Formats: sequence, structure tokens, C-alpha cells
Amino acid sequence: MKTSNLPGDAQYTGDQRLWLSGFLAGFDSAAAGANRDDVLATALEALRELDTVAAPEVAPADESPGVSDKPKRSPWTRKNPYPAKLVANRPLRGAQSGKDVRHVVFDLGDSAIDYEAGDGLGIRPVNDPDLVAALIARIGADPEESITTRTGESTLLDLLTYDYEISLPTRELIDHVADRTGDAELVHVLSTEEREALEGWLWGKDVLDLLDLDPNLEMTASQLLELLRPLAHRVYSISSSPLTHQGMVHLTVAAVRHRSAQRDRRGQCSTYLADRVGAGNTAGVFLSKNRSFRLPADDAAPVIMVGPGTGIAPFRSFLYERKARKATGTNWLFFGDQYRATDFMYEDELVQFQRDGVLHRLDLAFSRDQEQKIYVQDRMREHGEELFRWIEGGAYFYVCGDAAQMARDVDSALHDVIAEHGGLGEEAAEDYVNTLKREKRYLRDVY
Repeated sequence: MKTSNLPGDAQYTGDQRLWLSGFLAGFDSAAAGANRDDVLATALEALRELDTVAAPEVAPADESPGVSDKPKRSPWTRKNPYPAKLVANRPLRGAQSGKDVRHVVFDLGDSAIDYEAGDGLGIRPVNDPDLVAALIARIGADPEESITTRTGESTLLDLLTYDYEISLPTRELIDHVADRTGDAELVHVLSTEEREALEGWLWGKDVLDLLDLDPNLEMTASQLLELLRPLAHRVYSISSSPLTHQGMVHLTVAAVRHRSAQRDRRGQCSTYLADRVGAGNTAGVFLSKNRSFRLPADDAAPVIMVGPGTGIAPFRSFLYERKARKATGTNWLFFGDQYRATDFMYEDELVQFQRDGVLHRLDLAFSRDQEQKIYVQDRMREHGEELFRWIEGGAYFYVCGDAAQMARDVDSALHDVIAEHGGLGEEAAEDYVNTLKREKRYLRDVY
């Protein structure tokens, strides 16, 4: 995966793009002999875990002269999140599944957070206490040491727990470690000035890994903090509808877990939600608007949704929303994962949507249930004639999931379907797709 093709590339910092690309690049050498598809699935879920940039904050609507009743901004932001109570956290996959995905529900209480189907929820994470403790022990510091930063005075323990990013090393830290340790491998990688080489070397490494390159490397707590970035929020697609789940917000969270360099690694925010918040406790949340991923205003318009894995999240929201609105437009969902027996998330609800006449078509692609792997893009081509008929009939086409592979493959399949069943050449099919985008009938929420 090239850096230029990273999901949401323009939204990530250079250091974040570096780590994300390295996550995949490093697998070829670090996990030789592993099943590439398993590796890729882990990496793509890590991309969701590392999606640290929220959608643009709510801006006041344009006003005519003399109009003074501006919409009120929510007081709850990434700097001032609302302490929402966790009321549910249940697994969405069978015990034998190779992945851990949770259905997480927060009570919005008196926050007045007013979300819409398609929006995201920002989460202010708390760092893994095991990693925090290991990092403090590594530099030989007192966890209760008082340190003054730009935000005031706090203990080292609290700063590393709540305020600083310790999973993603900064370029400043990398350069500092290289200069101080002279580590041959790191110095060589940096000397090549090749981004891909550094990406591959950096894969899966956190701040502790960098310090452990040389057991003799010493660093004070203040020096360490100067080389770290502030802890960033994470954003998850909302999987509930405010019309059905009043006062609550639902998330579909893949708990990222993997092992490298003899250490268990845990997704910073996903395992915070899955393992550490606990029912009845609170987490800091705020609304992340996504105005570019909305249901059509016309409730009679057909809707096609492609959301494998946790990409199903906003489409669960869409289906509940359309049911509550008594929308007459037809709905078609493409969903896929590895095994039907263990990975068919929200199966009971989807079946009920079919019985209720809300979900008119459901095409499934469980890649490992047969010798030849089948994915959602294969189902699209298989039903290409009907798919093109829906689009010609005014359907809106939505995609949610990873941008690095799935969304690209789905886009390619869409072009192929339009070319074949529309009797169009490659350029004409491209023009057709571009028209769908201009008309806001081809919308993506990819990461």
C-alpha cells in the first residue's frame, strides 16, 4: 500500500500516514508465511482504529440579512467532550471468530447531542495502562512526578494516560532515537531517504519500541513529553438512528489486537471501548458531522449500500432511519465477511428488516465459506444487470469500509457493471460514474 493511496490521506498527518502505510508494508517481512488475507484484514481494521481526524465541526448555516437565530453550536467538542455513560457492550461475532467486534451503546443523557444517520461519534481515548506503566518504568521515572505543560500542572502518570499519544511515534522521536543510539538498522533506513523503507521498519512499533532499541538510552520524563504529540480522538460511524434510538448512540467497534516483537498490541481506542470503559462508566464523546454521507431527502428514492465488515455500521443506521420515516424507496444491502457461522453481524436484525419489507435485497459474500473466495464486489458483478437497472432508476449508491482495498475494488466493479450493462466504453463509463458523484448519488464513507 503506497502512502499516496492511504485512506483519507489528506486528513492524516505525515507521521500518521507513515505508520498506516507501514502497518501493511511491514507484514511481508515481519509475518512471513502468514495468510496474506488474514494479515490484510487485521491491518484494515487497524486503519479504522487509527482514524483520528473528525469530520468538520458543525458550522452555522448561511443566513439572510436580519436573521439572528443562528443554530447553536454544541458545547461538546474534542476539547470538551461529553461524559456519556456506557450502557451496553456486547460481542457481535461468534466465539470461534478470529475477530472481536463489539456493539457499543452510550446514553447521551442531557447532552442535547443531535446526530443524524450518517454521522460519526468522536471518542476521547484513554491510553492502555499496561503500556503507560511500561513506558514509565523504561525511563525510570516516578509516576507521581509533577510536570508543568502548556495546559497546566499534572503528574506524569496522568499525562501519559490522558494527554499524550504513546502508540504512534513521531518523526521527532524517531530522529532523536537515531541520533542518540546510532542504531545501525534505523540509521540505515533513514539514510536511504526512502519513505517506504521507513514505513516498513516502523510497522507496529510504538513509543516503547523506539526507546527499547538501546537499553542504555536515557531520557527524562520532560524530554520524552517534548517528543510526543497530543493524544488524538478517534471517530466511529454511528450505527443507530435518532428516530428509533432516542437519547442513545450505537457504535460498531472492531477491537484491534495483534502481537509483534513478543508483545501483545492493543488498539488504543477500540480496546479502551471494548475492555476498559465498563458498563455504567463514562467516556468522553462528541458529534462528528458527516454531511457528505446522508440518505436522500426523497424517501421514495432507491438506496444501494455496500458495507462489508464493520462497514455495515452506517447502513444499520440507514435502515432504522428509513423504517422510522416509512420511506417507500427500496433498499439493497451488500454485506460480507469471512465466515457466515461466526461473522454475520446483526443477522437477526437484517432478517427482521427483510420480513418488515424494509430491506428488499440482501446479498452476502462470506469469503472463507468456499474454496474460491467471494467478496462484495463479486456479488455486484454477479447481479450487475439488476444493479444497473436500480441505478438507472435513480438509486443512490453508498460504500462504507476501508479505502485501501475494498472501496477501490467496489469502485472498479461499479465501473465494470455500468460499462457492461450500459453498453458503454471505458471513458463513457467513467463519465457516468462522475455524473453520479456530481449528483451526490455515489457517496462513500471510507477510511
